[in-house]
Amino acid sequence: MSAGDVAHAAGLAYREALPDGERRGTALCLHGWPQSSYMWRPVLEAAAAAGWRGLAPDLPGFGDSPAAPPQTWERAVEAVERFHAELELGPVALVVHDWGGIIGLRWACDHPAAIRALSISDTGFFPDGRWHGMAQALRTPGQGEEIMAGITREGFEAMMGQVAKGIDAAAVDEYFKAFSDGERRQGHLELYRSGDFDKLVPYEGRLAALAVPTLLLWGEDDPFAPVAGAERFAAELPDTRMEVVPGTGHFVFDEAPDVTAAQVATFLQALE
Repeated sequence: MSAGDVAHAAGLAYREALPDGERRGTALCLHGWPQSSYMWRPVLEAAAAAGWRGLAPDLPGFGDSPAAPPQTWERAVEAVERFHAELELGPVALVVHDWGGIIGLRWACDHPAAIRALSISDTGFFPDGRWHGMAQALRTPGQGEEIMAGITREGFEAMMGQVAKGIDAAAVDEYFKAFSDGERRQGHLELYRSGDFDKLVPYEGRLAALAVPTLLLWGEDDPFAPVAGAERFAAELPDTRMEVVPGTGHFVFDEAPDVTAAQVATFLQALE
């Protein structure tokens, strides 16, 4: 199975790339909003070349995974656990971006034995976090519904083109699957409206307690999750390596696929 193929397990679609020889471990990659496993294809292939099994599910309601209302933060965490358990993945290197971080890091803290290493990109996991303007609009009753109702394929492409330099039409088509019907669009509102950062108060200190090697891979000019967040992770976590990709923004894996895939692969190769 190549990273371009889609399979299904635990109610989720996923992409996978396997090494030719001995398998050194599994990298589990979780995408953010409004993307899908499509964004991880270069990372999956680079992980496989480094001797790792690369796996990336489409979270519920994204990509080729069906909607699973209500699509809350908590239910997304549960979906990750079902996927991990059904495929019997064991300890993984967890690779996360954006909402994939908010979901995946919560799952990691709840299942510390499942985590071998972390690669964190353009996200946050702080009880005092604040949502950016677009997210606040989606969280606002009425305003969020109006935004969702007004999203067209053309408008979506224009929006993504403004915030992700160099993103192509194929990627836009894949990501627009998350807006293909009313149930999926409602799911975006449910996800954001469940995203109260004070839910992370019980998790304070638990990410650091994992005490695993961590790569912080960030877009230099991210307007939604600025580099200051990476610096905060670096200050709070015990074993970090920080890499900032020049000339990129929030969608760093779409904007610099070769650079980011190589950085993740190098990190994986260094793990014992």
